[in-house]
Amino acid sequence: YWLSQQGRLAHPLVLRPGDDHYRPIGWDEAYRLIATHLQALASPDEALFYTSGRTSNEAAFLYQLLVRSFGTNNLPDCSNMCHESSGTALTEAIGVGKGSVTVDDVASADLIVIAGQNPGTNHPRMLSVLEKAKANGAKIIAVNPLPEAGLIRFNDPQTVRGMAGRGVTIADEFVQIRLGGDMGLFRGVAKLLLEAEDRAPGTVVDREFIARHCCGFDEYADAARSVDVETVLAATGITAAQLHRVAAMMAASRRTVVCWAMGLTQHTHAVASIAEITNVLLLRGMIGKPGAGVCPVRGHSNVQGDRTMGIWEKMPEEFLAALDSRYGITTPRRHGYDTVNAIRAMRDHRASVFVGMGGNFASATPDSEVTKAALRNCALTVQVSTK
Repeated sequence: YWLSQQGRLAHPLVLRPGDDHYRPIGWDEAYRLIATHLQALASPDEALFYTSGRTSNEAAFLYQLLVRSFGTNNLPDCSNMCHESSGTALTEAIGVGKGSVTVDDVASADLIVIAGQNPGTNHPRMLSVLEKAKANGAKIIAVNPLPEAGLIRFNDPQTVRGMAGRGVTIADEFVQIRLGGDMGLFRGVAKLLLEAEDRAPGTVVDREFIARHCCGFDEYADAARSVDVETVLAATGITAAQLHRVAAMMAASRRTVVCWAMGLTQHTHAVASIAEITNVLLLRGMIGKPGAGVCPVRGHSNVQGDRTMGIWEKMPEEFLAALDSRYGITTPRRHGYDTVNAIRAMRDHRASVFVGMGGNFASATPDSEVTKAALRNCALTVQVSTK
């Protein structure tokens, strides 16, 4: 705390071999030090260039342009560690790896499912949108192993009523699921939705939407019907009564949005879980219309914007060819290292220079001790940050 009150450093610092503390270094000398290490590499692929949403989109664009001019696609970023699985699942399911809703859609939905996300802790601005949705009559289902205070009752500090009153009850149904049980929950919901459709044909499954926009419905329906409810209950840890309540709320909704964050994305089965969520929405025709759709909550625009700016280890040919044409360079086509493979490359001495712009790579990665050990293998590590 004391250190952060001392203000911004006006010059770079360097930790020389054998030193036990950082020393000031001139800007020109700092640039030469970095350039000397980069030029000494046997291949540009022996350097790694990390960035996170803590940088602006403009800075991210210039960063990737520098890196590709240097000759590598080694651009691991924070998206590798948060919504990579969302992008993979959604690209396969709907053709684009991003959310399909706006803030206005969330506010106008009549059912919002929040799975693996704590808005009160991690996305507090979202709570005011949820409060607005509640005022419009929306029902909210919270799916999480832990109760989230902000979802149970929200006091908006920007209003007199929020400061003085008892707050707004946000979640109508709290599903305290077993860790990693989301795939089972949504598959169980799909089974009950299909059974409800059997009892009242044409009232639950959006047949017209499926016929016009979907494929593989029969195979999916067969798989969902074959699931044993007891298996679902064992996987989720919830009661049959609650499973039926959630399915009934999904069946009654005309406009459903499902939101999720890293509580879903960081499991080994994350892609399958997110695909299952998307399938349930497609089953109901809940994508591509106002107040309905998929909502991977990424936080701030720079995280999602990084990819648009070119911060990705495997950008498509169209983007790379445009860089070549516009800037008169030859960008590499070989895919680079993502976050996990960047750590392995440092561990195995296949990379010896690490440059980080914004964010704390060692703290952000899933296994910080392994990452720290890998970073220690580097001949040079560079951190560009505001503090």
